Order: sequence, then structure tokens, then C-alpha cells
Amino acid sequence: EINMGTTTFSGPVKAGTVREGGSANVGFVKMAQTASWTQSTTAADTGIVIPANSQIVEIRIYITTACDAANISMGTSSTSTELFTALAAGTAANVIKLGSAGTITDADTWVDIGTADLSIFIDFSAGTSGVGNVTVEYIQGINNA
Repeated sequence: EINMGTTTFSGPVKAGTVREGGSANVGFVKMAQTASWTQSTTAADTGIVIPANSQIVEIRIYITTACDAANISMGTSSTSTELFTALAAGTAANVIKLGSAGTITDADTWVDIGTADLSIFIDFSAGTSGVGNVTVEYIQGINNA
């Protein structure tokens, strides 16, 4: 058995071979955080915290246990509507939903979350059966504001 170690350091992280000039090819590294969720009509803090001035690229909702029919919304407060709303959860297991397919509340929040670290919340309009994980993919500290 091989165990892979992890390293934690301050970012943002950039990679490329040419840092300056007309042929610069350095870009930001995409980051991700994942948390589990259980379907509930009470907004839940996922435990995911996105660093200030980051850009959210995508939110993937993995449904491992089928949901009761409901809409999913996600946001940066217990209101859970700042990122998207009206994403149909469906009633099937083993599916992946993209947050960008929901009704985007404010694209500016995706482009730059603002000057403070933000917690990510998930909420369902109905039901209690579904279980899964959510992954928020983001570019740390790109500062698109």
C-alpha cells in the first residue's frame, strides 16, 4: 500500500515556464474543496470556505443516494441563493449535477467572491432522502474584482 502525503501552503499557486513577456504562459492552478451533504430544507454550512478574491469555476453535486424531488440552491450565507437556485435534484442516485446549470443568481459572485473568505451553504426546497458530496472548484486569489 502506498500512502500519498499532502502539503499545505499559502497560495495562490501559478504554474508555467515563461513568467514574463509576450510569450508568458503562467496561469493559476485550479483548486477544489469537497464536503458531504444530506438533503434538508434547512440550509447547511458545507464546511467549505473559499479564500477571498477567488473565482468559482464550477460546483459539482454528486448524488450518491437518491433525493426526494426538490430544487437545490447554494450560496454564501444561510439564505443559500447567492450562487444558484432552481437546480432540479431529480430522483435518481449516482448522478452528478452542475451548479452552473442552475439559475445563476449573480455571475459577479462567481467571478470574484469578494474581499473576505466565504463559507458555502447548500439547501433543498423539499425532502430528506438524498445524500452525496459537493465539490467547489475555484481559482484562488485571482482577484477579478
